[in-house]
Amino acid sequence: MNGLESAEWFRKTWTNLRAEIGKVVVGQEEVVEGVLVALAANGHVLLEGMPGLGKTLLIRTLAQAVDLDYSRIQFTPDMMPADVTGTNVFTQSGGFEFRRGPIFANFVLADEINRATPKTQSSLLEAMQERQVSIGGTPHALTEPFMVMATQNPVEQEGTYPLPEAQLDRFFFKLIVPNPSKAVLAEVVNRTTQGEMAQVSKVASAEDLIQARRITREVSVSPEVLDYALSMIVASHPDSEKPSDIAKKYVRYGASPRGAQSIISAGKVYAMLEGRFNVSKENIQKAAKPVLRHRLILNYESEADGVTADQVVDGIVDAVNAGDKDPIRV
Repeated sequence: MNGLESAEWFRKTWTNLRAEIGKVVVGQEEVVEGVLVALAANGHVLLEGMPGLGKTLLIRTLAQAVDLDYSRIQFTPDMMPADVTGTNVFTQSGGFEFRRGPIFANFVLADEINRATPKTQSSLLEAMQERQVSIGGTPHALTEPFMVMATQNPVEQEGTYPLPEAQLDRFFFKLIVPNPSKAVLAEVVNRTTQGEMAQVSKVASAEDLIQARRITREVSVSPEVLDYALSMIVASHPDSEKPSDIAKKYVRYGASPRGAQSIISAGKVYAMLEGRFNVSKENIQKAAKPVLRHRLILNYESEADGVTADQVVDGIVDAVNAGDKDPIRV
């Protein structure tokens, strides 16, 4: 397939996936789109929202739409790393045998991940980055495609352990799941209390997902658009040579190089969803919040002034758009 044919195939496949998910998941269009963008970019997703907003339903429905393995891990304070990755057990034959944990699935829902202790949270790090787990010094590869979608309640709730920065950086996107409107809530109630539940059909395969990821990597990024994206990353650092004013005031640490990789990868997927094989500045702008909101480490002044990460990202984008930050030439 040439570029235009690839873009059209990608757009059709992802439109079918989105429509199939929409049979079950009501509303949450931005969240559904964000999850599908991360899926095409071979990334993981962190969802933040209150319980009961359909986060578990979303990933289960996605797994059904591509007919792949799905597992759910309910994180609790007493959970151990072996409960996630698996462990070696002594058998009657006198040897050790590896028993796989729930991490060995194509789609893994890490439900309420911030309820677990940091030691257990860290058990996901190798799996998310290296696509393998090591038990007793022996690596065990995970099956591709592999995606972790973790949920967390807002950190101000009691009994939670905020994710460390190193683990947050492994998530491609952080998506905020809002409370449904009255109209959406009415549709949810009608669908779940009347008649039969909608059935999800397979509309894509593992091979389609791998092919989509391969096509996405081939999308072109012009030097101008790359400069634009890198300018946002550099402007997020308060101690860089070209910081934005809002970063100097409210940010302790800016986005990592993984943030730069993610914003470009997301821009490529957004371009494909629009039927184009080249990334625009608007695609980069659309990716800025989900890519950067969890990678910015804010200072105490931001908390005192009630400034959120999204507001800081908006300020960084505005500063770059205004032209007061010279692009970083590559």
